[in-house]
Amino acid sequence: MKKITIAIDGFSSTGKSTVAKQLADWLEYVYVDSGAMYRAVTLYAMQQGLISEDHFDVDKLKGALNDITLEFRKNESGKAEIYLNGENVERAIRTLEVSEFVSPVSTISEVRAKLVEQQQQLGKGKGVVMDGRDIGTVVFPQAELKIFLNASARERAQRRYMELTQKGDKVTFEEVLENVTERDHIDSTRADSPLMKATDAIEIDNSEMNLEDQFHTILQLAKDRIAGRV
Repeated sequence: MKKITIAIDGFSSTGKSTVAKQLADWLEYVYVDSGAMYRAVTLYAMQQGLISEDHFDVDKLKGALNDITLEFRKNESGKAEIYLNGENVERAIRTLEVSEFVSPVSTISEVRAKLVEQQQQLGKGKGVVMDGRDIGTVVFPQAELKIFLNASARERAQRRYMELTQKGDKVTFEEVLENVTERDHIDSTRADSPLMKATDAIEIDNSEMNLEDQFHTILQLAKDRIAGRV
């Protein structure tokens, strides 16, 4: 059976990673969480004191990019987790604090160039599912299947709020909604590779969909592309 490249883009908290992982598992494809890579670079910037609420030393971060090593390793259950300079940071990158800074870090062209190059290397053999903001437009413009996920800001904020509180994070719904709205604005208006729907992407609004319905909808699209039916 031939293998294809599947690109899943969309706004924050639309469930891109969840469905991408499900799809990769079912197809026995490689899954790459591009958002985790940007979050890891953001965490590095925070650890080095390069970014805070009132400070962002862009030049120092640019100069430190060669000191940043990212890799995915599978844990005991087979889930790929991201390592920053040899340290597992899968849990650390999922906090609201990292979420607040990841969009500004993602606007830096040098950061995007470094990570896009790594992402393209990871997917050069096809048989890959990758999710993010610019996968279908920049990383894999020739992907055989492109999906663009969307949902209302309030619905996405509610999902993110539930996820964070279940992990024990002390956040309010209003804080999460503000973060989601701000990230939407930054991601959509940045000069380098702004978030946008590829002209040949299939848009799916999952505001009223459960995870199972979403998975089967996208799986059928993937099966059709693999079989050459569309």
